[in-house]
Amino acid sequence: MRNRSTIKYWLRRGILFIFVFLQLQFLYAQNDFMMRNGRMYLRINKKSTEQELNNFIADFDLKDLNLKDFIKSNNLATLQKLGWKIEQNTESIAIISKKLEAAEGMNNSAKRITINNKSDPIPVCDIRFGINKFRNKIFTVDGNTVTFFLKNNTNARKVMLAGSFNNWSPGALPMKKTADGWIAQVNLKPGKWYYIFIIDDQWSIDTDNYQRENDGQGNINSVYYMTNTLFVCNGFTDARKVFLAGSFNNWNQKELPMTKVSKGWILAMYLPEGTHTYKFVVDGNWYEDAGVKEKLPDGAGGYNSVIRFGKPYLFKLNGFTNARQVVLSGSFNSWREDELYLAKTATGWELPYTLGAGNYEYKFIIDGKWMSDPASVLSSTVSGNSFLIIEPNYTFRLKGYKNAKRVFLAGDFNNWDPQAYAMKKEGDDWVFPVHLGIGKHLYKFFVDGDWIRDPNNKLWEQNEFGTGNSVVWIEK
Repeated sequence: MRNRSTIKYWLRRGILFIFVFLQLQFLYAQNDFMMRNGRMYLRINKKSTEQELNNFIADFDLKDLNLKDFIKSNNLATLQKLGWKIEQNTESIAIISKKLEAAEGMNNSAKRITINNKSDPIPVCDIRFGINKFRNKIFTVDGNTVTFFLKNNTNARKVMLAGSFNNWSPGALPMKKTADGWIAQVNLKPGKWYYIFIIDDQWSIDTDNYQRENDGQGNINSVYYMTNTLFVCNGFTDARKVFLAGSFNNWNQKELPMTKVSKGWILAMYLPEGTHTYKFVVDGNWYEDAGVKEKLPDGAGGYNSVIRFGKPYLFKLNGFTNARQVVLSGSFNSWREDELYLAKTATGWELPYTLGAGNYEYKFIIDGKWMSDPASVLSSTVSGNSFLIIEPNYTFRLKGYKNAKRVFLAGDFNNWDPQAYAMKKEGDDWVFPVHLGIGKHLYKFFVDGDWIRDPNNKLWEQNEFGTGNSVVWIEK
């Protein structure tokens, strides 16, 4: 029999072997993410295929880091701006890390970067839907009250809950110990919320929650959606599988499985403001929602069910009273030509249509002929599309060109159209308000026929033409 010292020796060797094995696994594996000793680590394989890199970016919502540009140009500016440290950077591998705490000399790891107002959900103008995906647990909901649940960890001394709902305050929301773990109740508005558990002063994502992402500040958080609608497909109790498909998920018929209940199938979902069309897919067959009255043509002789959130916008076309038919088509309905029919009035045509905050393009189709909106001041001579901006939240301003004759704004928010967003003169400046989602946006000004970067914005990045684009970050 081995003595105790021998056993301890091999035990220490075993622990060391496991530690080294995990280190090597992280070092030589493909793209990966891990947290250790209060830091987040990203390992980037520069030899990854485009699909592998796309999957990695999508899995952890890393689009704000601009990893493709980093791999191509070795430009560290974006990563360093977000507070990432370069641990290793070779021809084939890059490893970057970031503290889980704020970068202001705070010793308490439960202090975070403030990213959101105390009571408002994360803006979701760029997200079409939200569902919760948990492993072996749920968060119970009673009205507006959500019970957050952390499984296990019953040996922990204390557990706190922090998130965008309490301004990331580390001591504001203690969790209560139960036989199975820890719970805390929070009142939430419908929308998207970030959260983290603080277990004995150590930050931890919810490992039972498949929904996690980068918050735009380089932090990986768990995501919870406070849903605002419950889809119910009554009947079909003998069906093997039932899915929900609609305009919010590009009609993917196998992405959103519904849960079987005694009288049918259900799926809770968060949907942002706007008009959403959908159907149920029962064992491969498509069905309308029998419990919903409003419908729109599906283009195949049938109808899609409709659900709306928010206030309608009134599209109007004056004149054309002799036309037989007028259709509205735009980026908000995938440019369908057979869905949104305007009603005839004494002076023209109109259609109320619910849209959420955002930048949209559209046209009218008059007896089969496409045309821009003659009443819109935002119409492009390049594409011929009219533009509509709902709830602008950011104003671009160009200084130093008071003698310019015509100035336009173009960027990734309007498909870089150089003649759509005509800026207005305000004193000696040129201004234009748009709606921008959270994250990074690229833009330029088109001044009297010449493209220029914003001379008053030092933040920019190189483009494929070698002329660079200005960069603006929207944090909340």
